[in-house]
Parts: sequence; C-alpha cells; structure tokens
Amino acid sequence: MKILDHTAVELSERIRQGEIKVAEALEAVFAQIDAREKELHCYVTLMRENAWEQADLIQAGIDAGNLTGPLAGVPVAVKDNMCTEGIRTTCSSKILEHFVPGYSATAVEKLRAAGAVIIGKTNMDEFAMGSTTETSYFGVTKNPHHTGYVPGGSSGGSAAAVAAKECFAALGSDTGGSVRQPASHCGVVGMKPTYGTVSRYGLIAYGSSLDQIGPLAKDVRDCATILEILAGRDDKDSTSVDREQMIPGKDGVKSGEALCAGNDFTKALQEDVQGMRIGIPRDYLKDGLDPEVRTAVLTAAEVLGQKGAFVEEFDLGLVKYAIPAYYTIASAEASSNLERFDGIKYGYRAAEAGDLHAMYKKTRAQGFGVEVKRRILLGSFVLSSGYYDAYYLKALRVKALIKKVFDEAFAKYDVILGPVAPTTAPKLGESLSDPLKMYLSDIYTISANLTGMPGISVPCGEDKAGLPIGLQLIGDCFQEKKILRAAYTYEQAIKADAGSQNGRG
Repeated sequence: MKILDHTAVELSERIRQGEIKVAEALEAVFAQIDAREKELHCYVTLMRENAWEQADLIQAGIDAGNLTGPLAGVPVAVKDNMCTEGIRTTCSSKILEHFVPGYSATAVEKLRAAGAVIIGKTNMDEFAMGSTTETSYFGVTKNPHHTGYVPGGSSGGSAAAVAAKECFAALGSDTGGSVRQPASHCGVVGMKPTYGTVSRYGLIAYGSSLDQIGPLAKDVRDCATILEILAGRDDKDSTSVDREQMIPGKDGVKSGEALCAGNDFTKALQEDVQGMRIGIPRDYLKDGLDPEVRTAVLTAAEVLGQKGAFVEEFDLGLVKYAIPAYYTIASAEASSNLERFDGIKYGYRAAEAGDLHAMYKKTRAQGFGVEVKRRILLGSFVLSSGYYDAYYLKALRVKALIKKVFDEAFAKYDVILGPVAPTTAPKLGESLSDPLKMYLSDIYTISANLTGMPGISVPCGEDKAGLPIGLQLIGDCFQEKKILRAAYTYEQAIKADAGSQNGRG
C-alpha cells in the first residue's frame, strides 16, 4: 500500500512500528500538494519549514516512546479560522490577510500534543460564510473529483485536501453544516459533534451559539479517533462540556445521555446496529431533493435495515422554518462578532481615511467581501430597534420549537437518517449568482446546529457525473456513539460488498 493510501490511524500505527518514518509521510504529502495544489487550491498557507521542524521533534518523541497515540506522526491540516501561534490566520478575508496570532486554538494545541504534524491552513468561505468556498478572498477551491465543481463549504479546503490526499485528515468548523456538506460533496467523512464537546477557544467566531469544530477524514475510525483527542472541558471556553462528569439527574442530564457520556468514541466502532431504531423524516424526501441523492440515501437505509436496524419514515415537521430561523440567528451573531474588525487593533486598515469614522467605513468596506457584508447588514437589521422582537426573538422561539420536535423524535428513534444536501456539488459560479438558492442548500444540516445535536456525513454513492453523495446520520445531544456505530456499520458493509464484487471480478 502506498503511503498516501493509508488512513490517519493506519499511517500512525506503521510509523510507531518503525515501518514508515514521519519524514517519509511528510515528503509524500508535500509531493502530492506540489502535484495537485495549483489546480485545486486547498490551502491558504502552507507551513513547509515549520512542518519539517515538527516532523523531526515528533519522530524523536516516537522513537523515545513518549508519543504513542493514534495520530502520532500524521500530517494534518487546519481550517484557516483557527488561530495558530506565529502562523497567519486569515479566515480567507482581506481584512485578516496579514494577521498572525500570538496563541493557538485549543483544538490545534491538542493535535500538536497528540503528535500530529500540522502542515497548513486550508481555504474556506470568508469568515465561514458560504457553502461553496467561492467567497474566499484568496480564490476558489475546486472539487478533486471534478474541477468544474465546488467542494462545498465553508470547510471546502479541508474536505478537498483530504479527498485529494493532500493531507491525511483535517479540522473544519460547522456553523450550519460546514463540515458535513463539504464532506458529502468531496466523498470523505465529516463529523459535527454535540455543541460544547470541542473547545471553541481560538476559533474565530461566526455564530457563537452555532459554531463547533469537527474532523474531516478518510473513514469513520479516523473521525472518531480525532474527536477523542479534541473533546474535553476547556477553562478558556465556558461553553465547553466535561462529558466525563455526566451523571443522570444532575444538571438536567438525561439517563440516555449518561449512557453515551465520556470521550471514548472509538469504543462505539462496532459493526452492530441490531435493534437500533432509525427514523427517516418524510420532510427530507420531498420536492427539491435530487432523485439520485434520494435513491442513494434510501439504498443506504436499506443496508442498515439488512444489518438489523429498524428503519421507518416519519413526519418531523417545522423543517421549512429552519432556514429562516438559522439565517436570522447566525447573521445577528455574525454582525456582533465581526464588529471587532475595525482597522484599529489588528488586520487591514484603509489608507488615507480623513477621520476615525471614515477609517472605520473604508476599512470594513474594502476588507469584507460581498457575502460577509450581506450577512452583517441582515444581522444588524434584525437586531435593530423595532425589528428585534419581530425577527430575532421570533427566530429564537422557532429554534426552541425545532428542538422540541427533535426531542420528540429521539424519544422514538436512536438515529435520524437523511441526505446531507439536496444535490451533489454544484458547478463553479452557480451558487454565487443566487444566494437564496445557496442558503436553501443547508436545509438538511442546519437543524443540528440550531439544536446543538451531533451529525456525521458518510459517502454513500455517486451521481451520473461521478460526484459523491453523502449520507447524514443525526443523533440526540451527546449521542455521538450511536451515530458513529451506525456510520461504522454502514461503512464496513459497503467495504465488504465492494470487496466481494472485486473478488468476483
């Protein structure tokens, strides 16, 4: 097996056994980047010199027996909205083009502590606002399966880098589906954990009540392994959760949640869904869903049914209200979070501004792209006097109703199954010409962000053009292990089927 064909866990195991050197893995990745990056543009910043320094230190740690974890020696990438000390962090925006933070995000620090080699910062939609990675100030990223199509977004650079073997795994952030949707479009596995499972410290905020860092990788095992490393309470993030201390009846913790407490996610990787109850919302299968996507998702559901799961369709309700509620709340939070970018403390500052207020206006007008300005304006409007009650508070009430609907669904089902996106990846340029259509592409993913629930995207087929289709599995809050078990069972069944077909061939 070639080095680049390994999963992250497989590679680390061979490195720790002395069969592959960290430098060999790094050399293979940079060779692949040199071969494909000019065409795909997955990265904003490559950390070549820094990566080689890391590789030497990590190899020494492995040889000394100090680095024994399942990511030791593995080259990984990080979305460019997570701070990296001494390395520029741009959010793919002109306003932060030259910003170099003095600290690293907690998630980045945990990767380093685990012995991963961080090789670069991946391209993204500007400030994570977009679904195609086309709003980046530094140019578009292309889908490795077909370069005439988008990779999805906003974590499109991370997903494309994994799919193109320009890294073995990557971190993304998910505000409304920004890990799961590009994973679906690029044919990799992407997971959004329960809100609070991974510290957001050092993640430059888009929507603070919605953002969550998650892994993108080649398979379900890699995702579970990375999540184990990232998860945990962080004193620097008051919204982070200590899952090891979850006790039934304490602080509103339900007994079912406690059964899935803890961060030992890899223990859920069992090929067993016998008796698992899986619900498919009929609302997700109606008009607007591409027939090829519908067929692939329902075929995947049949596979889980054949493995012993109880699968049925049900009426979820309120789905049509998720989009307006999400964009009202997300834009309001974005408007507030992006106030700090004014040209004073850090980042871009417009030249030749006559006075302070003129400098503010010119800096923000020149520094932000069209989509970011659109969402700032929308957010400022819904928070303004006279409209706050009519729009923002109403959206919060709808959010609570959506959470109630999902609570009722999870009283009956262990996992909710559906598509990740209504279609496969659109062509470059299509979505930017119709922002409302782009917003509607998030219809199946945003509910998990509004409610804090975990979700995972697993490849489940391709359309006639050869573009990947993703299967989405959603669980109740803190029920990652259930969706990981279902995803792993499906993945293993598909691999076994592919192996038997190759054997017959």
